[in-house]
Amino acid sequence: MDVLVTYDIATIDRAGERRLAKVAAVCERYGDRVQYSVFACRVSEVGYVRLLKELTDVLDPSTDRVDVYRIQGSIKESRTSLGQAVRRELGSPWIL
Repeated sequence: MDVLVTYDIATIDRAGERRLAKVAAVCERYGDRVQYSVFACRVSEVGYVRLLKELTDVLDPSTDRVDVYRIQGSIKESRTSLGQAVRRELGSPWIL
């Protein structure tokens, strides 16, 4: 399934900055960054549950917010992009 993860982590102190880095690291393991605090991810049902658990373990629910949107169909089919082109599509291979 395709999901979109967005987050707003309070970075008013060092602990918040560490949480922000940890949330980004979790998201990077599951998908591709499309904006500074937005990730497009392709996960299985099990991967979805793991992603939610890992994010829950990192964030401070009294100051942070993470939203996970389940996309019906694929993100590519659901997206309308304006402006700068997408560098690569979700799930496409990197050629180095």
